[in-house]
Amino acid sequence: MVIKRYYIFQLISIFFVNLYINANYLVLTTRQLCDLELILNNGFAPLKTFMNQKDYESVILNMRLTDNTVWPIPIMLDVDQQTIKTLKDNNSRLILKHPEGHELALLEVNEIWKPNKEIEAINVYGTTNIEHPGVNYLLNSTKEYYISGKLTKIRLPKHYDFTDLRKTPEDLKSYFKEKGITKVVGFQTRNPMHKAHKELTSRAAQSTNAHLLIHPVVGQTKPGDVDHFTRVRCYKQLLKYYPQDSVTLSLLPISMRMAGPREALWHAIIRKNYGCTHFIIGRDHAGPGKDSSGKDFYGPYDAQNLVKQYEKEIGINILLFNEMVYSVDQNTYKPENEIESNEKILRISGTQLRQLLKEAKEIPGWFTYPEIAQELKKSYPPKFKQGFTIFFTGLPSSGKSTIANALAIKLSEIQNRLITVLDGDLIRNHLSKELGFSKEHRSINVQRVGFVANEITKNGGVAICALIAPYEQDRRYNRELITRGGYIEVYVSTPLNVCQERDEKGLYAKAKEGKIEMLTGISDPYESPKNPEITIDTSTLSVEECIEQIINHLKLEQYI
Repeated sequence: MVIKRYYIFQLISIFFVNLYINANYLVLTTRQLCDLELILNNGFAPLKTFMNQKDYESVILNMRLTDNTVWPIPIMLDVDQQTIKTLKDNNSRLILKHPEGHELALLEVNEIWKPNKEIEAINVYGTTNIEHPGVNYLLNSTKEYYISGKLTKIRLPKHYDFTDLRKTPEDLKSYFKEKGITKVVGFQTRNPMHKAHKELTSRAAQSTNAHLLIHPVVGQTKPGDVDHFTRVRCYKQLLKYYPQDSVTLSLLPISMRMAGPREALWHAIIRKNYGCTHFIIGRDHAGPGKDSSGKDFYGPYDAQNLVKQYEKEIGINILLFNEMVYSVDQNTYKPENEIESNEKILRISGTQLRQLLKEAKEIPGWFTYPEIAQELKKSYPPKFKQGFTIFFTGLPSSGKSTIANALAIKLSEIQNRLITVLDGDLIRNHLSKELGFSKEHRSINVQRVGFVANEITKNGGVAICALIAPYEQDRRYNRELITRGGYIEVYVSTPLNVCQERDEKGLYAKAKEGKIEMLTGISDPYESPKNPEITIDTSTLSVEECIEQIINHLKLEQYI
């Protein structure tokens, strides 16, 4: 018996050694990591690998795989030109790795193509507006090539948080069978749950005589969302308000696209894979909200209308609910369509809640339970205890570094947070020493600074960044990244002619002589900020006056 086990082990070892020979490596992004986990654990059944070109095109145009199976969201493995070159120069084997270095799967690449992202955006999201987070990710973060091929599982990604709540489809199906549970109603959420959610889910379970599965997203969600650690603590507090043994909490490691109707259909298929017989679709399911003009990307019940059309084909019962609102007159939550014309109602949206948390304001008792409010307060202290980032942007020689360094000294005088100045020249000499000045490298540099600033800010410190940061997209990326604390963009709008007159480093002169390529303001564009919190012009204001303006803003926002 021992000898037999030894030979089996040896065969397995030889198998994996052969897989690894001459294989290239790809470190996965957060989205790719989530997608891979759900392919490997059958959460994305019937998918067995990342989509090939024919399935991709069919899904985009028809919401079906080439075998006619309903599937609305493309699941792609995107890579850059360097990865493609490596594959072509060597062989097609690609080891997919966790950022921590663990090997998760082997992909034997047999297809490489360059997609039309605009067509994908229009069909999947219904827009090319980069204010939509899914479109923004597709057009600005997704690499230029897609690849596919045979996928061999090595291991599932390892998680260290809430391990008792991370159940695979097989785990949940086995659990329901063991408990004799034949009907399960699934509830999707990326936000903390409150009294309205409790009432909605209770009604859904009671109306179907089903067990409730609270199945929140713990992968990539919308920028600015409450982090999943806080949310899961809130979900655990909520469980006590349901009847005993009537509800199960399990976590879904999915990367949301915020694709509204298509995403709602996708979520329903995934919950069927996890053992649900019923699934709740509420108002504006998986919608990203409004654009800058105040227009909704999707209609409030577009998702319900789409998913209901496919209910029988995908084999899961869809429960449609209107938004739950609080009736002041009856001191209870009711669906919006059951409210009388003269009935006074109250509601707080997810966006409004996040604003209350950011501003450390009281959460009303009619809205949530005290234990949940307390958990949220732990993660969102008052503003004067929160960290913040001040991000200076402007042309070379506009005065960014001078003001940033002077501001750091003044803030050290009047408050006690630790302050870090991330100056463009210092960053270039240390953190980004290997980067050049191409558009791609400039973007990498600015986003690296954003990463460091985020770490400082979410841990209660002050990050003062002074960079040219010429592209709006990179500044937007950092703003969306830094949400645990304050973010103040300062546009140093000093005119180009004044910057040229100063030119202490001689950059403008060298650019005119052709000795420097792609100098911002001369041979490379500077995209002025659209909505900075503060605009200052050092040609008309002294350093002291600039600092005073920034300090006054921080006081007004209650950070100091």
